[in-house]
Amino acid sequence: MSKEITIKPVTRIEGHAKVTLQLDDAGEVTEARFHVMELRGFEKFMEGRMFWEAPLITPRICGICSVSHHLAAAKACDDLLGVDIPPAAKLQRELLHEGEIIGDHALHLYFLAAPDLLLGPDAPPEQRNVVGLIAADPDLAGRGVALRKIAQNLVEVVGGRSTHPVTAIPGGMSKPLSHNERHELLAQVHVAVDHARVTLDVIRAAGEKHADLFAKMDGVVTPFVALTDNGNFAFYDGTVKVIDSEGAALAEFAPAAYADYIGEHAEDWSYMKFPYFKALGYPDGIYRVGPLARLNVNSRMGTPLADAALKEFKAQADGPVQGTMQYHHARAINLLYACERTVELLEDPAICDENARTPAKRRAGEGIGIVEAPRGLLIHHYAADDMGHLTKVNLIVATCHNNAAINKSVATAARAFIHDGEPREGLLNRVEMAIRAYDPCLSCGTHAMTRGPALTLEVRDAAGTLMQTVRRDERGRQDCI
Repeated sequence: MSKEITIKPVTRIEGHAKVTLQLDDAGEVTEARFHVMELRGFEKFMEGRMFWEAPLITPRICGICSVSHHLAAAKACDDLLGVDIPPAAKLQRELLHEGEIIGDHALHLYFLAAPDLLLGPDAPPEQRNVVGLIAADPDLAGRGVALRKIAQNLVEVVGGRSTHPVTAIPGGMSKPLSHNERHELLAQVHVAVDHARVTLDVIRAAGEKHADLFAKMDGVVTPFVALTDNGNFAFYDGTVKVIDSEGAALAEFAPAAYADYIGEHAEDWSYMKFPYFKALGYPDGIYRVGPLARLNVNSRMGTPLADAALKEFKAQADGPVQGTMQYHHARAINLLYACERTVELLEDPAICDENARTPAKRRAGEGIGIVEAPRGLLIHHYAADDMGHLTKVNLIVATCHNNAAINKSVATAARAFIHDGEPREGLLNRVEMAIRAYDPCLSCGTHAMTRGPALTLEVRDAAGTLMQTVRRDERGRQDCI
């Protein structure tokens, strides 16, 4: 008889999720789903707050991606006010962002992905973790720890706090970067470039070692979406470019026009949205974002070591590199770029200019801010009244953009490795590896929407007596009992 295999929880990712695999009578996978079970609701409870609070509230969505939310919120506020921030403020914001990219990619590559890539997908679970990696190669693991430390210090100096930064404000930055701070950070990030170079070599070698395994996970072919600066790699600013699965440009648009191109679909079995490219409809218009998309969309990195790595990476395919597990290789190149770019930013004395904020007057309107978070395109869209109260908030987070593709990758991996109903741990871990390739951040990805799973809320008194029941159906309609 047919049966179901459940992987719960999915391990070594940020947040909570499970996978359900439906098997037929022969034990072959007929359906696979990646279920996201968290609900955050930031879009709704921010309504009524003052718009300038957004850069302080939204970083609380996640302790890992807090800088990206901080900056996307600040950019949306700049847009709402109609101001251009000073050049020094833009440099400081980019520096802050590079710090998060370095720390986040180091966290993923060393703590979450490396146990599979370096210790092997069949290693005992009690060893297949960062502690096992430290035991196997303490020098290499030390590079990951060092990258994290450098990144956290950079974010703390520029952002005011190592997590949930506070210095990006509507109109610019709340404080300039001092020359003493600049020189102290510069000494550290020179070391980070070497750590990133070694990291790329290790990840690339691991990909070659597991080439046959990676090939079995291939099969997901999609368009890609990323920021670009006239073909140059960009994390902080640029236009949004969409390419098809062959590499041809489908669209390129300013952040303010995103809603004309990106739609949001919902399914009743997940709290996470399913964005899609409107011109192709859903599900044909699903796409991917993140480290792999950034390399596929752009033709130049802009720093010497990363440019050489990009050229080698693109030589793997005639068009876009589509392999799911190639996200790790792409992520290591992104890390190398971030370290090199951080050195460039800190070598520029203009970053310490004390003119770091443009004054602005409050006004009603809308503002849109887009950055490349570690996992991909992050969109913040706010509307505010003439008193400054937020009247509408929409967030489309990187993991949401990848949601449909993650589900496809899970199904591809499950069908490749699960046969005759065998639920061996190493085989199930290969399914999880398809998820980890995207480095999903589920705290970021789960927010309020007009349609989703049905919910029942019971209100009880101190004695446990049921006082009230509130039910919400899958279309968002509520009733109280």
